[in-house]
Amino acid sequence: MENNKVSLVLPAYQEEDGIEPVLQELLLIQEKGSIDEIIVVDDGSTDKTSEIIEQFKSVNLIKHSNNIGYGAALKTGIRHAKNDIICITDSDGTYPNKEIPSLIKLLKDRDLDMIIGSRTGKNVRIPLIRRPAKWVIGKIANWVIGQAIPDINSGLRLFKRSAYNPFSKLIPNGFSFTTTITLGMLSNNYKVEFIPIDYSRRIGFSKIRPIRDTLNFIKLILRIGLYFAPLKIFLPLSIILI
Repeated sequence: MENNKVSLVLPAYQEEDGIEPVLQELLLIQEKGSIDEIIVVDDGSTDKTSEIIEQFKSVNLIKHSNNIGYGAALKTGIRHAKNDIICITDSDGTYPNKEIPSLIKLLKDRDLDMIIGSRTGKNVRIPLIRRPAKWVIGKIANWVIGQAIPDINSGLRLFKRSAYNPFSKLIPNGFSFTTTITLGMLSNNYKVEFIPIDYSRRIGFSKIRPIRDTLNFIKLILRIGLYFAPLKIFLPLSIILI
């Protein structure tokens, strides 16, 4: 395993509209030496996602026979990565991947365990329907962890595999990968920094189910709170019962 090189893991599901320009941009970054390898995990797409990826011969494509979930795709990619530093981003064109080289430099220069591209830049286009849920989830997470979290589930981030491994078995297969690893590292005092980035409108259709996924996120945050900071949950309940 190479300790100072970067493996980029890109999950993809039904992304035939957006995957090609994203890969073109990432390959340009790779040519400049910032990224050592690009791994794309097609999570059971039934459209032309895999066919488009296969056109890029230098990209390592891994296929799931069925759609298992965003978290499952990332875990598969990380297992196959050969480097200790992992970068993840999305295949829908929402994240400013041009910022990846500067994030890599900051992670190494500051010897961080994780650096997160926080969607708090000047140009952030989060769909209106998702904003109330994002606000509620953020407030609950801030209370559980005891500190302000600028962006709990950003999909553009870098982390060391050695920091990820202790939490790998806690991470579910669904959309909660980023939430779990953020709360896990913050509650255990890992070196985590948030860097403001822009966020664009996605290419193609969102896979988020607003009501169901919001409820699942809240349950996840409370479960992680019970695991890492149980007094935050049990103490208020005890006072109420008394």
